[in-house]
Amino acid sequence: MAQTIRRNSSTGVRRQARAADRKGKVKKAKAGGNALAGWIRDRLPFTDEQLHRAFTALILAAAAGFALFIAHVSGLTGVIGERMARFAGDAGYEVHWVEVRGTERMNEMRVYERALGQRDRAMPLVDLEEVRNSLLELSWVADARVSRQLPDGLVIDIVERAPHAVLQKADGLVLIDAEGVMLEPVSKKDAEGMLLIEGMGAQEQVAALDTLLDAAPALRPQVAAAEWVGNRRWNLTFATDQRLALPEGPDQAAAALVSFAQADGVHRLLGGEVVSFDMRNPPRMYLRVPGRADRELAAAAEAASSGGET
Repeated sequence: MAQTIRRNSSTGVRRQARAADRKGKVKKAKAGGNALAGWIRDRLPFTDEQLHRAFTALILAAAAGFALFIAHVSGLTGVIGERMARFAGDAGYEVHWVEVRGTERMNEMRVYERALGQRDRAMPLVDLEEVRNSLLELSWVADARVSRQLPDGLVIDIVERAPHAVLQKADGLVLIDAEGVMLEPVSKKDAEGMLLIEGMGAQEQVAALDTLLDAAPALRPQVAAAEWVGNRRWNLTFATDQRLALPEGPDQAAAALVSFAQADGVHRLLGGEVVSFDMRNPPRMYLRVPGRADRELAAAAEAASSGGET
């Protein structure tokens, strides 16, 4: 007689109970998560629309970054950049004008010559640092800043070097700044009233000369020329055409110049009959008066003659 075998239904009931329990936990977790998200969202200073836009922007940025990464790996970055630049140029983002600011003494056409090579070039292809470095090669330019003026312009701000003195060279006069940088040739007429510097190696000593003259500010306006002698010391020529020979060494020269300034304040040396002052052996000062020796000889001869007649 065949027997019918029945499965224990209690096992299926327990399985269903566990499944129902899991579904309940998941549902509670979702409800809790939604409640937490809602609580956070309610306290953010953004609307749902703003949050949606922000998330959309993040997704687009991530997609663009991934695309650029793929392009970089596959070697297409340059091609994509060039196509984007062409697209920008077609849209009107290309250089049509250049504005130069800050030029007072230099010829600003030299700036335009360096910058106008960018005309009709797409803005993304303009290398601002390259243009700046090209401008820094100009002698008058101490610094430069190049910026884009969208959609179609470049603005160049120039910081000029200031003329400080005139350097005597074998082939003529050259304007120099306080660091000795040569700016441009200058005529003798245009150089009038400026400090004249001469001597082998004098160009490298301009800053040192400036420091020396600062030691005696009362004399500085009266110094017309400075000669660097033997690559070791200075001769100063004043506006009165009188010359002062200073000793070697920056400290010794400064001390001698201060002593001379004090002596001039007491005895009015400048503008007198002395044509040169030698202070190469401080603290002594040797003076040279033209014709003085002849006059002394003549006086001695006259005294001797008078004595003989007596």
